[in-house]
Amino acid sequence: MPAPPAVPAAGLAWGALGVAAFSLTVPLTRVAVGGLSPLLIGAGRAVVAALLAAAALGLARAARPVGRQWTRLAVVAGGVVVGFPLLTTYALTTVPASHGAVVIALLPAATAVVAVLRTGESPTPRFWAFSAAGAVAAVGFATAGGTGGGLHVADLLLLGAVLAAAVGYAEGGLLSRELGSWQTVSWALLVAAPLMVVLTAVAVVRRPPEGSPAEWAAFGYLAAVSMFLGFFAWYRGLAFGPMAQVSQVQLVQPVLSLLWAALLLGEAVGWRTGLGAVAVIACAAGAVRSPLRST
Repeated sequence: MPAPPAVPAAGLAWGALGVAAFSLTVPLTRVAVGGLSPLLIGAGRAVVAALLAAAALGLARAARPVGRQWTRLAVVAGGVVVGFPLLTTYALTTVPASHGAVVIALLPAATAVVAVLRTGESPTPRFWAFSAAGAVAAVGFATAGGTGGGLHVADLLLLGAVLAAAVGYAEGGLLSRELGSWQTVSWALLVAAPLMVVLTAVAVVRRPPEGSPAEWAAFGYLAAVSMFLGFFAWYRGLAFGPMAQVSQVQLVQPVLSLLWAALLLGEAVGWRTGLGAVAVIACAAGAVRSPLRST
């Protein structure tokens, strides 16, 4: 019986690049909510990203999606353009960025489950063991790194964000195999644009923005990178697949997010940081090195 194929190195490399881009999302969202309203941050960044997407699609003369691809793009948009940004932004008005890293800690496992259900990929028990251990290690790392421990009301928002992003990641990874990675996120942004424009207008009327230069710079990163450019790499990595394995690269994101929170926000990170980081990265490596069952 031939051995199951290994995960393509290109998929892991592109996935890691996407994770590096996303690792600043939680800390910079925390920066932005200091002076900008949560609704403006969550919706406005999607509007800016949609303008970039429209320009890219126009310049490339990209082919339009057809048939059910529009419905699937709506699923992607609901998960990663609407759901995850809005839910995490509101959550981060009441909890520190280091606590928000718990979202990222749970996301790889959630994405793996959705990918298996959606694609029929068949990871081995070893993969699931490493994934579960990685989720536990990442949550433990995040909570021990200065979150204050315990559950918060915002955790319900964070859990909703995890589920939304997991669905958006899995469906977006599949669509990227048909439309291309940057085309998928670009079309998803345009699908969500009418709703996000309305929400942005409501946000501006309710609370005229008065952000500082640092807060606007954080907003700019969230719009251009977290909402647009980062998905170029992330969806390309998922498209290479297998998605269940490539998604586990994101286990290292809590490590990076907490380090950014310490450097940029001065949030306390405990002495367990080094040990926790090693455990999380080891579990991620074990998961991505666990091949699918041969068929």
